[in-house]
Amino acid sequence: MKRAAAHTISAESLAPVFAALGQGARLEVMRLLLAAYPDAVAAGEIQEKLGIPASTLSHHLHRLREVGLVVSVRESQWIRYAARDDTLQALLDFLYAECCSRNAVVDSDLAGRCC
Repeated sequence: MKRAAAHTISAESLAPVFAALGQGARLEVMRLLLAAYPDAVAAGEIQEKLGIPASTLSHHLHRLREVGLVVSVRESQWIRYAARDDTLQALLDFLYAECCSRNAVVDSDLAGRCC
């Protein structure tokens, strides 16, 4: 994953991403897609593995695409989904920025490794 510049990421711009991940089924979809990363997973396979009805899964995937966590690729009659590493990296960079730059408890060796 590419590192994004943490100082350019605002809490406001990432709030929709956190909101999307705050729903259990969407979080499970992301876990499944990350387990397959960098490969994409067919919608039917996601549905089968998670036991989510097709219409509900479609809604969740749409929301994840909307906030930039997922990309979709059409292959013939199938649609495959993959996690977007740039958005996930921006999320991680945002979370680690405070940890590594302001937290006096974090020693410099750890800060160098996580940031």
